[in-house]
Amino acid sequence: MKLSHALRLGSTPRLAFVGAGGKSTAIFKLARELSPALVSSTTHLGTWQASLADRHFLVDAGKELPNIEAILGSGVTLITGAIPTGSDRTLGLSMQQINKIYDLAEENNLPLLIEADGSHQRPLKAPDKHEPAIPDFVDMVVVVAGLSSIGKPLSDEFVHRPKIYSTLSKLSIGDPITLDAVVKVLTGPQGGLKNIPFSAKRVVLLTQADNSEVLSYSNYIAKRLIPTFHSIVVTSLNQSTVWAVHEPTSAIILAAGESTRLRQPKQLLEIQGQSIIRIVAHAALSARLSPVIVVTGAYAKQISESLHGVPVQIVHNANYQLGQSSSLQAGLHALPAETGAVIFLLADQPQVTPAVLDTLVEAHATGFHSIHAPMVDNRRANPVLFDRRTFTDLMSLKGDAGGRGIFNEYPVESSPWHDNRLLLDIDSFEDYQRALDMLS
Repeated sequence: MKLSHALRLGSTPRLAFVGAGGKSTAIFKLARELSPALVSSTTHLGTWQASLADRHFLVDAGKELPNIEAILGSGVTLITGAIPTGSDRTLGLSMQQINKIYDLAEENNLPLLIEADGSHQRPLKAPDKHEPAIPDFVDMVVVVAGLSSIGKPLSDEFVHRPKIYSTLSKLSIGDPITLDAVVKVLTGPQGGLKNIPFSAKRVVLLTQADNSEVLSYSNYIAKRLIPTFHSIVVTSLNQSTVWAVHEPTSAIILAAGESTRLRQPKQLLEIQGQSIIRIVAHAALSARLSPVIVVTGAYAKQISESLHGVPVQIVHNANYQLGQSSSLQAGLHALPAETGAVIFLLADQPQVTPAVLDTLVEAHATGFHSIHAPMVDNRRANPVLFDRRTFTDLMSLKGDAGGRGIFNEYPVESSPWHDNRLLLDIDSFEDYQRALDMLS
């Protein structure tokens, strides 16, 4: 998976990178994927890093940009401040100069990547008072953190500005750096969130996942960074590998049907004293899916009453008689913009467990597939996960077509699930009795 794919970038993104742990390497790797591209910096940049660009232009303080439009059509162009005599680092550009580079990127339809703070090549850092210097125009801020720091002492060897990091993390100087400390600093308003423009997408890039032990830390950290961040990307820049992309995953429970074959609302049938719809909602919540949206149609009032006190979002589909596609689309309309994927659950499958949902979420994080379903006895089963790249096609479905209506448009990946109870849905009283037997 390319880094640009993992970040879901369009053709001309405006990105700022902050933090530590391979920030410059990530910038130039991404710029190469997006080439032709512009790279610049509001902070010092090592002169040795300039060789990663195809061309490098130096701009003195207060000076205009050079006339370089004629050569911007290929490769990576780096524009930085001047190099002071005897220094091995460039100066950062002013915001006025950065805005001029933004205009240059706009006029030439080019991606723009900006390094917005320094880290002295440490795995972690804490921002000083004057940083990060992030332009208001960026549409994404990537906060970089190196996982090789875990377990190492909080010291200048592993952390840039360790005293500030100590204050933010509540660790003492010399203490081992913990997973919770990294999470605390990344999610702090004076840490990873500092100076990020309100409109910018917030992403954490966890780097240095170069072996299985270090990689194992990433899942714990990622789950605690959502929903503060819109996406957490786990990488080994040394191996040019993206291991996982963690994004908010939502649940849409389709509960609008009339239960014509059963002749009573099967969503409200009870198992061990709870309605089926309530059982399904609790499974989704236990799997940390958020938000959990319940789409009602027929029996809307009764279903809403049955879910009283359960922290779900109820969406009424007044057009439920148009078929399942209308309920599916009503749920999609209610999703937050940052949703990376959604799992559709049926309101007549009380046997779906949080473990099944967790499996789908983890499979999506590591595979980033468009559609993912459990496979039981060589048969695809519900529930099914759909990546956000499928949402436009899901919104075009008509009539009683559900998500399977786009299976021919995307590769469908599967995870084996060794429990054939997942194949049951309740369409008759015999099915209901089987559900009672299997869940008693």
